[in-house]
Amino acid sequence: MRVNEAVKMRILELCQQNNITLNKLSTICGITQSTLNNIVSGRNATTTVSTIQKICDGLNITIVDFFSSPIFDHLEQEIK
Repeated sequence: MRVNEAVKMRILELCQQNNITLNKLSTICGITQSTLNNIVSGRNATTTVSTIQKICDGLNITIVDFFSSPIFDHLEQEIK
């Protein structure tokens, strides 16, 4: 799995765990819904650390918490 796919899955997992929609997440994080939709749909191939930090801030978790998921355990090497 590539990192952008893992980030997408983690965002969806956090929404499910917090029982919120992407729309609600965008509101509490101060990120546009179109940005989140682009990340989740795969139209945005790279997500900035700043965007991930905003998601973490909105969910009251640390960036370490964000990446502390089995989703990130087996990422493909990006440089081949």
